[in-house]
Amino acid sequence: MSLVTQPPASDQTNAKQLIVGAGADHRVLTGDEKAAALLLALGPAYGKPIFDELDELEVKQLSRAMVKLGPITQEMLDDLMIEFVTTISSNGSLSGNTDSTERLLLSFLPQDKVDSIMEEIRGPAGRNMWEKLSNVQADVLAAYLKNEYPQTIAVVLSKIATDHASQVLAVLPEELAMDVVQRMLGLDPVQKEILEKIENTLRTEFMSTLNHSKRRDSHEQMAEIFNSFDRQTEARFITTLEEHNRDDAERIKALMFTFEDLAKLEASAIQTLLTKMDKKDLALSLKGANDTVKETFFKNMSGRTAKLLQDDMEAMGPVRLKDVDEAQGRMVSTAKDLAAKGEIIILKSRADDQMVA
Repeated sequence: MSLVTQPPASDQTNAKQLIVGAGADHRVLTGDEKAAALLLALGPAYGKPIFDELDELEVKQLSRAMVKLGPITQEMLDDLMIEFVTTISSNGSLSGNTDSTERLLLSFLPQDKVDSIMEEIRGPAGRNMWEKLSNVQADVLAAYLKNEYPQTIAVVLSKIATDHASQVLAVLPEELAMDVVQRMLGLDPVQKEILEKIENTLRTEFMSTLNHSKRRDSHEQMAEIFNSFDRQTEARFITTLEEHNRDDAERIKALMFTFEDLAKLEASAIQTLLTKMDKKDLALSLKGANDTVKETFFKNMSGRTAKLLQDDMEAMGPVRLKDVDEAQGRMVSTAKDLAAKGEIIILKSRADDQMVA
């Protein structure tokens, strides 16, 4: 769906009016103007990927709207952003899907090329079903297989990568796992027809469900966007969103992972994180943290290391809040990277958590 759209007349009548400037020019922003203001606010780094999806006519249309836009007050920009957040949170209308992507590819690629691309996209990377299964998380695959016949599980595990098969066996219920092991030891060559039937079942019942379940929730996506804000911007957007739609605001807050959530990590995870952090970033981050967070991190260091870090923090003197925000953001990003690699496990924050500067 293009960002450059003219809202229906009913929307113009019922929607909250967005006024340009602070003077007497009281007019409703059109769809073109809203899109122009949004992209100008996003700037080159974040706006470019959106421009890349527009055709030449739409780019020209947006450019004209930008030139004619005039001043937009901070209040108007906040309202526009909240309108955008509320819309995408309520219906995800800007999200693409498999069908729309396939139709677009078919407009300029031959069918066989499109089939090849979409087959790759629909499931985890791999040229065939068994390679795809080898890229599915072991616990996810085990959760599906444990409801199948042991003989079927034995066939599947005999076809996927051996290291992955071992991980799946390790998380299956012990009695079932031993039954599968015995069947794998005595497994005869499987008839082609039976193998094809198993592949088709996995493709239609498991892989399609897996693909559907991995579609991003719009609130989760918005929580990640809010996580990237500095502290003041985050607070401003959350407060305004609460006024417009408290349910959306609460869902987003519950999904956000903040600096304060780092104190909820297991001790081993905190210790792993500490080994990956730049000393200056760590000192800056804790300089702006509340006493509970500081104490949690100090407890996971040796006494000597904690004392040296406290001395560094005192030697810094007053620091800019912006620098603290950026350092804490880098610390959260590092934790997320470690979690993505499976080195630590992170927990979501509770909706009523508050940051203390």
